[in-house]
Amino acid sequence: MTDGALGIGLAGCGGFAEFVLDAIAGLPGLRLAAVADPSRERARLLGERHGVPALGSLDELLQRDDVEAVLIATPPAGHAAMATAALRAGRHVFCEKPLATTTEDASAVVDEARRAGRALVVDHVLRYNPLLRAVERLTGRGLLAPPRRFLFENDASDEDLGPGHWFWDPAHSGGIFIEHGVHFFDAARALLGSDPVSVRATAVARPGGPVDMVSADVVHPGGALASHLHSFTHAHRAERQLMRLDHGFAESRISGWIPVHAEITAWTDEAGARAWEELPELRDELLAVEGFRPGGGERITVRVERGAAPAAPARGRGEERTVPHRVTAVLDLGGEPRKPYVYAQSVRAAMADLVRSARTGEPPVAGPVSGFAAVAVAEAATVAAATGTEQHVLSPGRALTEGVSA
Repeated sequence: MTDGALGIGLAGCGGFAEFVLDAIAGLPGLRLAAVADPSRERARLLGERHGVPALGSLDELLQRDDVEAVLIATPPAGHAAMATAALRAGRHVFCEKPLATTTEDASAVVDEARRAGRALVVDHVLRYNPLLRAVERLTGRGLLAPPRRFLFENDASDEDLGPGHWFWDPAHSGGIFIEHGVHFFDAARALLGSDPVSVRATAVARPGGPVDMVSADVVHPGGALASHLHSFTHAHRAERQLMRLDHGFAESRISGWIPVHAEITAWTDEAGARAWEELPELRDELLAVEGFRPGGGERITVRVERGAAPAAPARGRGEERTVPHRVTAVLDLGGEPRKPYVYAQSVRAAMADLVRSARTGEPPVAGPVSGFAAVAVAEAATVAAATGTEQHVLSPGRALTEGVSA
């Protein structure tokens, strides 16, 4: 690292790149060195805005000694080749999701990262969201059982996705499961704590147009099931997203594809009730994500209704517990107006993870294996929807030790 800061070069100067550069501005240990885009004018404008050289290609970025890492912010079809080239040139990589549009390409990138000994972070922003981190921590504390069911419904906007947009072209995007679904396949893998086994899926096309609605049921080991639905059919103002986690005697409901609000209901005993009541004092610890700067509106509130149910034992899925008290906990990051801020801070935290991993050699939270695993589910779901048959999901462990053709 030059002058103690990691010099990063941006490949791809579109609208998302501008968002990322704003999000990571001033991040300790990071310095923007140059930007590049085949459109010299687009590169020039962004370079002038940030006071750095504007180049025409990734190759030009890799010729610069002050570019120690590469930020890939191009459409999905180019991610794998660009990440591979950067890693072979000895650079660290921050790659916008998905890592690749096929498992074969994703596996090749992972292998290259291992050979190069360089850090690679995939921009799976949900991994860096304080609400999902809090659910993981509450599970670790024993206040929530590991989820047995993961559901996500995403009624997203297509208002900015005109008929000619690359999003609708699987050759460029990989399709909805790969371009967008990877976020939530990755989140399910993290929260369920396992690699999926198989998937069934459905795709629906709008009349006379492209596929704009897909669903997938993904089986995880131990009887856990993850269900996903993605629909790009709404105006911005009518968007709605909900993630629901079934913990057996508890439920988490997390709102927004960039989550800003969560409500947890749980049945517990007296010791559990007291532990839940202590959570507001632990707000900063529960919501902490390295590199994510709190906005000041975060809050945790807990209400316990003692004796809300009879004291007799209750049973569910063979488990018997004495849980007469009902808990309602609300975790909020400042409400819906804070969504853009939370999104930006999650990207910032992901980039801080790259800086940490490059400096220490420790694995990142959303690293190459996470990137591969999400693509593997997305690819299997795409095939399942096209064929109408259940598909096996390639295990990261097997694929990355034996090769994807094994």
